[in-house]
Amino acid sequence: MTTPKRPLVAVLGPTATGKSALGLALAERLDGEIINCDSTAVYRGFDIGTDKVPAAERRGIPHHIIDIVPPDADYNAADYARDAARTVHEIHARGRVPILVGGTGFYYRALVRGLFPGPGKDGALRTRLDGLAGRFGVERLHRLLAHVDPESGRRIQARDRKRIVRALEVYFQTGQPLTAHFARTVSPLGPGVEVIALALHLPAAVLSERLARRVDQQFEAGLLDEMRANLAAGVPETARPFTGLVYRQALEHLNGVRDEAATRALIAQENRRYARRQLIWFRKEPNLMWFHGPGETLDTQARVFAWLAERGLLYA
Repeated sequence: MTTPKRPLVAVLGPTATGKSALGLALAERLDGEIINCDSTAVYRGFDIGTDKVPAAERRGIPHHIIDIVPPDADYNAADYARDAARTVHEIHARGRVPILVGGTGFYYRALVRGLFPGPGKDGALRTRLDGLAGRFGVERLHRLLAHVDPESGRRIQARDRKRIVRALEVYFQTGQPLTAHFARTVSPLGPGVEVIALALHLPAAVLSERLARRVDQQFEAGLLDEMRANLAAGVPETARPFTGLVYRQALEHLNGVRDEAATRALIAQENRRYARRQLIWFRKEPNLMWFHGPGETLDTQARVFAWLAERGLLYA
């Protein structure tokens, strides 16, 4: 007799589409616990720019893989896949439903499809690549990556030197891009988990307005003070959270690169670009059910509940 698979519900999609609100609603209906799937939210002390749901607004629902490492730690997709898979099984063992919520497509793919272990570090090759970045700029290294591994070029941001170097290292050591290796991997979840994934989508104009409003809210909530506190506590400007969206542009503002108004506008613009990349990424993911509408509205939630009821996860 075949043992039925246990569900993992995933709420995915571009930034600012209401994933957190929908995740909370689902957790309440399904007796679930939420697992973060945002690559920056794992770092402690970086709350406002990552839009973490404040503890007081989590409705008593456990949230996992948030604030688990210091900001100067080296935490990657392989770490995430290991931690998230373990958390999924722990939640199942408690008789509850794990609900994955976030927009970091690479982390989601690492969990549901797995990552290849990859070749070991090549110190000499890394030194040469770092030298190229130092002489010509990391953007030139990114253009090289986009040429030899277009998908990684789209996935990895042009300023993310560490990931660019690693992707090139894998390519030059193996003669194959990272994406070719990913296709041959196995999920750490194991065969007993059924992934039930949905994604949210909003019209570009609506999303643009939401992004601009969110940037203003982040500044008004004390984004710059949060960053000053981290810097005063000794967090280096090279720490990974500072290199991500929102924080990178705001750090440039603190260093006198541009005024606050221009910084707000730039963050909104970069977030629109990021949302487009996320949309392209998730459209390539198989077996996603797309819902059009913000995740916080009762209409969207009702349609999601009805879809889950059809799959036997909810009763009307």
